[in-house]
Amino acid sequence: MSDDAPDTTSTRGPLTSTLQIGRETRKQVRASSGRRIAGRAAGWVLRIFVVLLVLEIISKFLTADAMRWDVVGEYLFTPKVLDGVVLTLVLTAVAMILGCVIGLILALMKISQSLLLNVAADGYIWLFRGTPLLVQLLFWYNLASFLPTLSIGIPFGPQFVELDTNTVITSMVAAMLGLGLNEGAYMSEIIRAGIQSVDQGQSEAAAALGMSRRRAMRRIVLPQAMRVIVPPTGNQVISMLKGTSLVSIVAISELLYTVQVIYARNFQTIPLLVVACIWYLFLTTVLSIGQHYIELHYARGATRSVPDTYLVKLRKLLVRSTPRTIAPQETTRP
Repeated sequence: MSDDAPDTTSTRGPLTSTLQIGRETRKQVRASSGRRIAGRAAGWVLRIFVVLLVLEIISKFLTADAMRWDVVGEYLFTPKVLDGVVLTLVLTAVAMILGCVIGLILALMKISQSLLLNVAADGYIWLFRGTPLLVQLLFWYNLASFLPTLSIGIPFGPQFVELDTNTVITSMVAAMLGLGLNEGAYMSEIIRAGIQSVDQGQSEAAAALGMSRRRAMRRIVLPQAMRVIVPPTGNQVISMLKGTSLVSIVAISELLYTVQVIYARNFQTIPLLVVACIWYLFLTTVLSIGQHYIELHYARGATRSVPDTYLVKLRKLLVRSTPRTIAPQETTRP
């Protein structure tokens, strides 16, 4: 381009530039609104597809020929099934208490300054978290074949107390040991993460007030760590409730073993499994609701918020969809 060519850009006035910017802005607004409408349409298509898929699955499940709902209603509240439900809850409670106690001890060992305690805690976690729970249950159940007697005494020396293994390690004890010791390995990492999530300044402030490390841990650190510990612990409780079904391998009459014994006699396999599923779903739902309110209790004063329940979400949706009428303001004349 020669130097004598007119510069068109310099001849544009401010009004021309403003009109061009306005046209570009309107194009961008139309493009963004089009994308927004397409996104909303795709969202509604996806919602309709999910609803239709769920309805199809429910219809297949309810109308199947093998589904005998009269058998489900007959065995849902039988005394044997209710006894299995109670035993499932007992196993869950005992295993979680044992796991929480072991997990707290291991967590304190891991954050201590002792190398020996660190190695011992890491070895325990490595062993019990690295082997399947079913294998551990079978090991404790068959411990008598490995150690016919359990003794307490001096290593490689005289033994002071000797007990028969079959007498001490019954099926119930084997189930509790297998579930509780395995859970302790997982709870140790949860508790350790919760303790280390508390700011170091809290411990320093407690030390400045003259508190001992034990008292500061009990009164200052652990209450704040519960905000981090409670959510995964609730998940572990629910997982433990379902994991108790594995103890049926050692002939414990919990919920799954009970329905297995029943359908082995009447050959109503699917209806009896549905009975077990209904009870598991009911218990996990109750535990989930309890977990939500425990989280609300420990989240007081924290910046993070606990997710709303479905009732709260429905209430907010109804309030949002209700049209608001603005009352006319009265003007006062002087």
